[in-house]
Amino acid sequence: MNKWIELFLGLVLLIGAILIAFYSQAWPSWNFWNAAGTVFKGGLFWFVIGIGALFVLLGISDLKG
Repeated sequence: MNKWIELFLGLVLLIGAILIAFYSQAWPSWNFWNAAGTVFKGGLFWFVIGIGALFVLLGISDLKG
């Protein structure tokens, strides 16, 4: 696909998703901002868990060596 078409299509999809999420606040059952916030908080939680596990594994590896 042409790089300009890819860039334009990506911008259209990005702006479209932001607009849909903004206007979905009026519909309580379709509030995409709430869903996006939940996914972000979950991702942040698992990121912190992963970093903690990585540090524990690195510490155990250093104790062996």
